[in-house]
Amino acid sequence: MAGLIPQHFIDELLARVDIVEVVGDRVSLKRSGSNHHARCPFHNERTPSFTVSSTKQFYHCFGCGAHGTAIRFLMEYDGMEFREAVAHLADVVGLAIPEEAQDAGPGEDHQGVYRVLSHATELYRGWLRQDGQRAVDYLKGRGISGETAQRYALGFAPPGWENLLRASDDRDALKAAGLVIDRGDNRVYDRFRDRLMFPIRDRRGRVIAFGGRVLGDGEPKYLNSPETAVFHKGHELYGLYELLQRERNPEAVVVVEGYMDVIALAEAGVDHAVATLGTATSVRQVERLFRVTKDLVFCFDGDEAGRQAAWRALENVLPAMREGRQARFLFLPEGDDPDSLVQRAGGAGFEQAMAGAQPLSDFLVARLSEQVDLTSMDGRARLLDHALPLLRRLPADIYRHMLIERIAGMGRVGTEYLEGVVDGQERDASRERPATTARREPTLRRTSVRLAIALLLQQPSLGADVAEPASLREIDLPGVGLLADMVEIARKQPNIPAGALLERFRGSEHESALWRLATWDHMVPESGQQAEFLDALARLEAIRRDQRLQYLYDRLQRGQITNEELAEWNRLLQGASR
Repeated sequence: MAGLIPQHFIDELLARVDIVEVVGDRVSLKRSGSNHHARCPFHNERTPSFTVSSTKQFYHCFGCGAHGTAIRFLMEYDGMEFREAVAHLADVVGLAIPEEAQDAGPGEDHQGVYRVLSHATELYRGWLRQDGQRAVDYLKGRGISGETAQRYALGFAPPGWENLLRASDDRDALKAAGLVIDRGDNRVYDRFRDRLMFPIRDRRGRVIAFGGRVLGDGEPKYLNSPETAVFHKGHELYGLYELLQRERNPEAVVVVEGYMDVIALAEAGVDHAVATLGTATSVRQVERLFRVTKDLVFCFDGDEAGRQAAWRALENVLPAMREGRQARFLFLPEGDDPDSLVQRAGGAGFEQAMAGAQPLSDFLVARLSEQVDLTSMDGRARLLDHALPLLRRLPADIYRHMLIERIAGMGRVGTEYLEGVVDGQERDASRERPATTARREPTLRRTSVRLAIALLLQQPSLGADVAEPASLREIDLPGVGLLADMVEIARKQPNIPAGALLERFRGSEHESALWRLATWDHMVPESGQQAEFLDALARLEAIRRDQRLQYLYDRLQRGQITNEELAEWNRLLQGASR
């Protein structure tokens, strides 16, 4: 079982990550001073109340109260698990998760699955060289070089029912990896037989599944690994790992439907292609691709089946269409696929075809227009009716506004009216009422503890000014223990970002209170924060001294005071009288 991700790694990760870039890749942000603002992606609002702080490295919505670091944002917005969010951010900034914390989630251990998948990859590659002449001839016939085959780790599963079984000593792991089929009564056999093998790798280069193409007339033509603990078809993309090894942020990524399309395009020098895995392109796959590029080109056959597949892709692209992103659709001549086109026209010809791909807005409008009669009022009403669910999938952004404006013109209605319908504000007579009302936070009473914590959250380096943080724990006041914990962290790591400091308390009983203090307007300018922090500590020290004096006085009255305590009492009295 993998261990917990060390806290020092989380701190370093959040110190390197720029939350403005993380959020800005998914939400249209506008700069205002040192912060960035937007309409909150977690609730419907007309007036922006969502703030991202580049100095504190966290986000906060003053409308719905959503808040967090870059890790929390990926968990809430992209639906990632904690480890997945950490792994994604680590990949972005070039950090490697410590080995003892890699791979599995709590209570899970997939090491055996990864091991047999890796072993199977090497076996298939070896069988391609030793026994796979038919597969080699097939690749040569398709113009695929040994270099490309090696880059994508292509292999061969020989005919026979137990080649992989005989070569492995872990039948349970083979089952868990989807490499064998269990028919019951202890009858187990290899899933892939007499097929050209395509390893599917995750973003870290680990083999997580396979695709296999039959050699000959067998069915099915392509066979994929089943869903397993490490493989989910709707999450992964074939060829993405290999693409990113060549170029971290390609200008464009072309999405095709088959393994051989990716291979053939790479052979022709078009090495920025990925393939879906036998399913429609998912929102999650689109978001993954938009993290590495701003331009997606979906390549489909030009027949009706291809256009239907393109429409399904369009529906799942819409939620990701934010400012600066572009999606286009390339429809090939009937009878062509990317492989055949690149064989005939070469890489340059395919790139030229990509340059003429149809923008998403044009495809959407053309497809909607085909279904209605725009010369009639009824037809235009039907157009708007068909467009509404699509427009509602778009995030509130300039792109959505422009598309609404275009469709409103086709339907001969006002842009403002259609935008109101899309936002759900034309459903009743109360359309002038704001979509949401900002949540009123109760005013915080100013105390020395609250002020010290709030200032520490803005400037963790202030913790270095505390000479004896342990003495804080002697004070009998609410929140002092939390302040002492934060001071000790800040003393050890004075450069820790505020976001990372807050992340230390995620899930704790203090999380809610800390976020209120992190966004509290305490009216202390940055130039005076150090002095205010020291004054707050001085007031707390005075309270500590008074509480200690009272304790010693009570001991004295009861005749229980020791000589050492009496000496301390005298020292404290002398200090108080100065």
